[in-house]
Amino acid sequence: MKMLFGHSINIELLVLYLLDFATIFIVVIFLMSQNGQMEAPVGVMMSAAIALVMTLVAGIVGAAVGLYRVATLANPRRAVTGAMLATLILFLFAETLINGGILHETARSLPVNLVFGTVVAMILTRLGFALVHRSGRRIVYVGGVDYDTASGLHEGVALRRRYQPFEVTLAIPAAEKLMQALQRGRLRDWRIWAVVTAASSPMPVGLRRQCNAAGLLVFTEAEFSERGLNRIDIENLPPGWLELCNAANTSNTESALRRVIDVTTASAILIFTSPLLLLSMLAVRLDSPGPIFYRQERVGKGQRPFMLLKLRSMIVNAEPDGTARWATQCDARVTRVGRFLRLSRIDEIPQVINVLRGDMSIVGPRPERPRFVEHLQHEIPHYNARAIVKPGITGWAQVNYPYGASVEDARIKLTYDLYYVRRRSLFLDLLILIATVRVVLFQEGSR
Repeated sequence: MKMLFGHSINIELLVLYLLDFATIFIVVIFLMSQNGQMEAPVGVMMSAAIALVMTLVAGIVGAAVGLYRVATLANPRRAVTGAMLATLILFLFAETLINGGILHETARSLPVNLVFGTVVAMILTRLGFALVHRSGRRIVYVGGVDYDTASGLHEGVALRRRYQPFEVTLAIPAAEKLMQALQRGRLRDWRIWAVVTAASSPMPVGLRRQCNAAGLLVFTEAEFSERGLNRIDIENLPPGWLELCNAANTSNTESALRRVIDVTTASAILIFTSPLLLLSMLAVRLDSPGPIFYRQERVGKGQRPFMLLKLRSMIVNAEPDGTARWATQCDARVTRVGRFLRLSRIDEIPQVINVLRGDMSIVGPRPERPRFVEHLQHEIPHYNARAIVKPGITGWAQVNYPYGASVEDARIKLTYDLYYVRRRSLFLDLLILIATVRVVLFQEGSR
């Protein structure tokens, strides 16, 4: 793991991105030279500029469709789907860039060649990455769990789920057994990458040095949660952590810049999606009786309530007894049009009006209903800390965890929300916006 602009980046995926960047740039330059563009009036500088633009766009598109995620690399179907989407977008971009009059007539067939070369380059880098990556995510967990016992096997299932996408290859109850495994060479044979120690099993200094000498990284649970999983261990937060987090120390300049970005982005979304929004409004009106828009009280920054605006996706009087309920899979209250609006996230477009009003931001924790907040703040420690920033249309929890419909789901989502609060930066916001494209395209977490 490597810190980049205050955010923990998987070094392997960063290397993969840089390999893609270099390989694609070389491939594009080669194809343009073969096409005679290096000798054309546009010259070497223009060809290099086009290669650089194609490379940057390929990287952004690849990230937007999830090609730089471990979960995607481990899922062949998702990887193929993402590659197909990336290919289509890249072809449209190359066609516009090159056949828009920049190059001479001999370049008319170049877009197909460039896209083909770019996709081949990305496939080759991923094949190489897959060969190296097979053993790059294995960890040993020390403390409280032993796979050799029946109860340990049961706890091990929960442990593996908690540390996904990392592979918990070995779980041992105490540091003494880790010493034995290290001396016998088991960790080397299994190509273990890191050791994670429970709060109840602190690592002796001497053993930590031996692990580091053997090339193993050593983390506490809290450290690994934040640096490896990009979320916060809410059970082990130190006193006064909130006063030291990035969100609590935002400068006036950054706050003003964020507001400009919010207003600009919200206005652009509203303008470019207005035809789609008008068609959706008409569909809601024709599909079921009731208002087109749905207004609901939510909790904003500093626990201040505001009225959230969405396209109505449920029947009128969806909660006749007045009891707040989470949406569920195949919820009977959702209308036919509403189901499509939810899957495509079109129902959330009117929230840009809340952004323009200043109630919300483009990026931030999901705004919750007052009754849920009242309940969750008593069930989950530090829950109210998420209200230190404005809620957002998208956020770190939204792009990393599906829709939550329980207290446990809310607890896990809070670990991501508080990571955002602690590590908040414009760079992290950019990563979230890029990841949001993937979430919308693949309908992740929709209900």
